[in-house]
Amino acid sequence: MRAKRIPLKFSVTVLGALIVVAAAGCSSDGKGGAVWTAGSSSAAPGSATPSASGTAPPSGSSTGSPSASSTATAGATASAWKTYSDAAKKVSFDLPSDWIAQSVTPDAGSMPGALKIEVKDAKGGYLATLHTGLPSASPADCNPAAKRPYVVVSSVPIDLPHAEGDSMIPPHVVFRVIQGYKFFGSYGITNLVAGADGQACQLRNLVVGPAGKGNYYFGDMQAVHAFATDEVVAPAKSFDTLDQAAKYVDQSSEFANVQRMLLSLKVNL
Repeated sequence: MRAKRIPLKFSVTVLGALIVVAAAGCSSDGKGGAVWTAGSSSAAPGSATPSASGTAPPSGSSTGSPSASSTATAGATASAWKTYSDAAKKVSFDLPSDWIAQSVTPDAGSMPGALKIEVKDAKGGYLATLHTGLPSASPADCNPAAKRPYVVVSSVPIDLPHAEGDSMIPPHVVFRVIQGYKFFGSYGITNLVAGADGQACQLRNLVVGPAGKGNYYFGDMQAVHAFATDEVVAPAKSFDTLDQAAKYVDQSSEFANVQRMLLSLKVNL
């Protein structure tokens, strides 16, 4: 089944009309909403061998919008893939054969047995981090005056171990943008509702794990917010318009590869 998308031929002035998309895309019942994503096919993701298919992986089901009949066009994924797994087989994921996955020291305060793996492209450019064994932490205080509109540009279900609760949804691979002086975007996995009424102080790429197993994330950063003009934005993405964000998801090979990598994640807590 091909995922549906909403054509993004709007100016920034109509962001308010798109807030419905954000609220639906991370609804508390976890059913998703009117979101769009990189293209898909009915075939399973290509294997992590040099003979792997160069097409994008299945992007999962989406309720879509009744009027959103057009299908997304995706950037091509790499033709050759490999699989990374730690020695204890606690995690594994696929990545392009020329990308680099390197184990590094987990963050201070991590639980025993925690893993931290950084992923870089063939030129050494940072792409994502997988970190397990993160301790539970309360979200940062969010002053209502500091909330900013956000939009779920892509949301694809993924089967991962997770906790359940009122503020949680089934895990998804997401790409979301939050509005500041630009639109700041970030990709990752999450089972947390971003915010009510399409507004939030930050968008967390975090999966709350089952009781006693710790939390984990896999994405370019653990949380993204509306940056100030004097803050360093990287590794988050920045866009002048929502249309640019949609084109990054629908057309760029980087996102197609990243999304396929994130969707391949297997976690054994």
